Amino acid sequence: MTFDQILNTRRSVRIYDENAAYDSQIVSKSLERAVLSANSSNMQLWEFYQVSSEEKKKAIVKACMHQSAARTASELVIFVTRQDKWKQRAAWNLANMKKQFEGKELKGKGKRALSYYEKLMPLFYTNDFLGIATLIRFSIVVYHSIINKPIIHLVSHADQRVSLHKSCALAAQTFMLSMKSEGYDTCPMEGFDEKMIKKSLNLPSKAEICMVMACGIGKPEGIYTERTRVDNSEVIFKV
Repeated sequence: MTFDQILNTRRSVRIYDENAAYDSQIVSKSLERAVLSANSSNMQLWEFYQVSSEEKKKAIVKACMHQSAARTASELVIFVTRQDKWKQRAAWNLANMKKQFEGKELKGKGKRALSYYEKLMPLFYTNDFLGIATLIRFSIVVYHSIINKPIIHLVSHADQRVSLHKSCALAAQTFMLSMKSEGYDTCPMEGFDEKMIKKSLNLPSKAEICMVMACGIGKPEGIYTERTRVDNSEVIFKV
């Protein structure tokens, strides 16, 4: 399919054909494509869980309140944010940067790249019990605002969460488009009990569920209505 065909035929399908031929490898391939998605600072603070076992699927279906999309899906994919892994990812990026600059004279761009993961990422992601790191970030933002110098307003834990979920959602969109290109349907779901899903997947308390994705061959009745969008003039602006 062309890209336009993929976009125009991708729908959130809520009822799947449980007897249709289904290739689980397509989901695996689409998750490998999702890994290539754009994400904030290449930190890749995400995890994707392909739920294939009946036992796990039943637990996730229950957590999704037995929605038809979850209940009839051939497989479910859980998109998870992992803010708690920022130190590992920053160190991984730093090691890769050092390899790229190995044997070369470090100049402005190279020094900034290393400093980005050595100093800036800890400044962005550190959260301590007393809130000192948050206060430091807040003070820096206030100072830059006073002198009218642009700065990323990433101060609180909530700001960090938003950043992570945006990156994870980009991966989920890549996954959905990949699945459609292979002839499969999906349905992203936000209606679920996060605590139940985390318990089922043995996830730590700091992990968060971005969305649950139903996968399979959709039935015609799984598309409830015709697609409607507000007029482009209300959402697209040229300035």
